[in-house]
Amino acid sequence: MWRGLWTLVARAARGPRSPRPCTRQGSGVPAAGAGATIFALSSGQGRCGIAVIRTSGPASGHALRSLTAPRDLPPARSACLRLLSHPCSGEPLDCALVLWFPGPQSFTGEDCAEFHVHGGPAVVSGVLQALGSVPGLRPAEAGEFTRRAFAHGKLSLTEVEGLADLIHAETEAQRRQALRQLDGELGHLCHGWAKTLTKASPLFVRPRPDLPILCALAHVEAYIDFGEDDNLEESVLERANSEVRELELALGAHLRDARRGQRLRSGAHVVVAGPPNAGKSSLVNLLSRKPVSIVSPEPGTTRDVLETPVDLAGFPALLSDTAGLREGAGPVEQEGVRRARGRLEQADLILAVLDASELASPSSRNFLDTIVALAGAGSPSGNSQRLLLVLNKSDLLPPGGPDPSPNLPPHLLLSCLTGEGLDGLLEALRKELAEVCGDPSTGPPLLTRARHQHHLRGCLDALRHYAQTRDLALAAEALRLARGHLARITGGGGTEEILDVIFRDFCVGK
Repeated sequence: MWRGLWTLVARAARGPRSPRPCTRQGSGVPAAGAGATIFALSSGQGRCGIAVIRTSGPASGHALRSLTAPRDLPPARSACLRLLSHPCSGEPLDCALVLWFPGPQSFTGEDCAEFHVHGGPAVVSGVLQALGSVPGLRPAEAGEFTRRAFAHGKLSLTEVEGLADLIHAETEAQRRQALRQLDGELGHLCHGWAKTLTKASPLFVRPRPDLPILCALAHVEAYIDFGEDDNLEESVLERANSEVRELELALGAHLRDARRGQRLRSGAHVVVAGPPNAGKSSLVNLLSRKPVSIVSPEPGTTRDVLETPVDLAGFPALLSDTAGLREGAGPVEQEGVRRARGRLEQADLILAVLDASELASPSSRNFLDTIVALAGAGSPSGNSQRLLLVLNKSDLLPPGGPDPSPNLPPHLLLSCLTGEGLDGLLEALRKELAEVCGDPSTGPPLLTRARHQHHLRGCLDALRHYAQTRDLALAAEALRLARGHLARITGGGGTEEILDVIFRDFCVGK
């Protein structure tokens, strides 16, 4: 219904006007070619208590006057109660709160207006169609409000990405990370790095004792311009080299952590594995709080990989239920086992599940000697895979008895039937996922997108080229290239194609 409504509104804005002239138009209509004014429903679609409709552009004041005539514009950034009427027919539409945000003190940097109307479909439809009848207004495209804020310098590109991530955040960790990026932490970090490569005043300035050149690029270019003629001290280049080495170390540390930020944004891959009938599917259902997998006492019920996105202790995760690992089963189950082993190789975290009452069984011992032992030993490169060993069905153990597994690696006892031990498992998951995804509450800002990683790699490559070259002109050019990569992270020099990809993730009203 809402999609059809928006089509009607767009048609009304583009199509021929009603032959009846609008008799209640206010003054201040923008001149032709002054720029389009956009409007859209900014709150969620569907019935709600209050719906927010907003405009941005030079005709926003005219639109607000047209719908609230004969009243004048309300005071800036103050909510006022107004009767909204159709500017052509004069028909009352709703009694609403309206706000006026004159530019540049607004979200987009342009004149903006907001209409807080009752959230019924008929009211929203009537106000949108009324705005579509005002000359100079058109429906907004997806992300167009935020794109205008970026164009007017209200948001950097990393802050735009933070806003998009905040809108799509589904877990506490994602919300915290998005807020930090929206607050400009990643942008400020990149600007700090850029200041190491350049200075705010124009380049090629003669250095003076009372105005030292503090940045690497300025140091090198000053040496090129004045080194031979004015006997500029070679300590200038030494300072540049020192600054570049420090920046290389900082960039390398962030690139090593780059996958953590991407996992935080898209979700860590958590694979539940174990021998047949250990309770893997029961654990997946317990953690996802819905019946994702079929649970049966018959071994080998799960024969394919079942995946579901979940919120695990505040972190996003893709939880995979896999076939029980055993040999000698039929061809269909063996294909499931093959797929399960493939998922284990891709896992960011393995939840290894064993039946606490069957630890001496051949399938349990084989699983411990292969999957659990290999994950702890790690790959030939020395990177061990993260694994949590869970002993399920603790309700089958004799109460008050000794630990059934004193010789096992560190493990957690759990009963999927009674829920006992779930809190301990969630706390362990929180700690493991904080290592896998990064803790958004502490530490430096994370790199959440492949674009960030690409430009930091480009910057690092340019700095390495600077360190290797003996030609000062080439060294200065390498520093300029490095600075350009940092600028592109926050939006400087970005191509239209990249901007289109970023802004199309927004809804129409944002």
